[in-house]
Amino acid sequence: MTTVATRTSTTSRRSTSWPLTVILTGQFMAILDVSIVNVAAPTMRTDLGATGSGLQLVISGYTIAYAMLLITGARLGGLLGFRRLFLTGLVVFTAGSLMCGLAPSTGPLIAFRLLQGAGAALMVPQVLSLIQSTYEGASRARALGVYATVISVGAVVGQVLGGLLVTADLFGTAWRPVFLVNVPIGLVLLAAGARLLPAEHVRRENGLDLPGLVTLSLTVCLLVVPLVLGHEEDWPVWGWVSMGASVVTFGAFLLIERRASHPLVPGRLLRTPGVALAAAAVFLVMAVYGGYLFSMALHLQGGLGDSALRAGCLFIPAAGAFALVSLNWKRLPARLHRPMIVVAALVTAAGELALAATLSGGGHGEPLLEITFFLIGAGMAGTFSPLMAVALAHVPPGEAADASGLMAMMLQLGQVVGVAAFGTLFLSLTPSAHAITVTAACLAATSVAAGAFAVPLLRRRT
Repeated sequence: MTTVATRTSTTSRRSTSWPLTVILTGQFMAILDVSIVNVAAPTMRTDLGATGSGLQLVISGYTIAYAMLLITGARLGGLLGFRRLFLTGLVVFTAGSLMCGLAPSTGPLIAFRLLQGAGAALMVPQVLSLIQSTYEGASRARALGVYATVISVGAVVGQVLGGLLVTADLFGTAWRPVFLVNVPIGLVLLAAGARLLPAEHVRRENGLDLPGLVTLSLTVCLLVVPLVLGHEEDWPVWGWVSMGASVVTFGAFLLIERRASHPLVPGRLLRTPGVALAAAAVFLVMAVYGGYLFSMALHLQGGLGDSALRAGCLFIPAAGAFALVSLNWKRLPARLHRPMIVVAALVTAAGELALAATLSGGGHGEPLLEITFFLIGAGMAGTFSPLMAVALAHVPPGEAADASGLMAMMLQLGQVVGVAAFGTLFLSLTPSAHAITVTAACLAATSVAAGAFAVPLLRRRT
């Protein structure tokens, strides 16, 4: 009997692991595409003759479309089915990747990057929704741990893989493989997803909040576009006006939501214990994460003269630490899970301060550099993974789409704001050693702020 039960348990785990593999591979590709293009940017500029603003739009177009449409993608998943929207987004993303790889000039490449971002926005929110609706209890916690690991590893692998592909110059294609690599993976995932992802009951009684969708998308656009392009354009007046207008449109969004019969972000979701605080903390954690990757990549390649490949490889200790903590934090006693969020945020801050001290002399400071990267990766994972569990702990399955859209938007906007704010800070300071020292200190302060948002969560019980 014991043998039969063991075989049944093993079979059950395998049957649930394959769908998780499919959706997290899709998530991995979406995250990968944020960082892999940065490494190829200089080659693109030479090959296409792109201007500085054109190159910036190639890099940022994906992020802008992604951030604008995340909430929309999450709600459409709730209306039409998470599985259907995941596969639809995967089709759009794969087609966009193919078109980017074949683009003849800068203009079409920018348009195809927008299409890629739209596909990712349809696909990615369904990942958390499918995890929330497919897994329960310890299985859900494990799935969220792997999800957090994928986010970290995807960003780092993007830099390493981008360096490899550009350096290899396969068949004289220069930068194009950084997009084309998505095509065969996407086709395999489409075939596997159509067969392995679970069918679901679509709850069509939840209407689509079109006024809310329009005003929130406009708000995100007004905020993200000047943040992404502001430094390239030397922070023009229109950028500040646009960011100010985003406050007005966000106020309009709140008024619309109060009167909507099917609000995009239901008030009861924000009143769910832990959701609002965890979302704010996740935003800050991801701002630190995005700012850390971006500023360090600039410092390593620009200030210290490292190749794209070597710079990417230096992030491996951070990715390894993130994966290690993400996969094992649930092994700690349950009473320590919430306090760990605050402690881990302080570990991240300590790692950033140690990084500032290590790089202040102008060199790599090895092997201390790898040790600080390990601390930062471990601290971010110890903050992010439990925060995601806390945010979703009390969310009923019927609101999984709204919760997933909210958290996915905070993830993406956090990275956008982090890259814009800390990247601008770094680029405005000289020399490079001074710039990274000041930037790392500000990253440490933001990590402390993320921990402060999590303090009230210590009084709640999951």
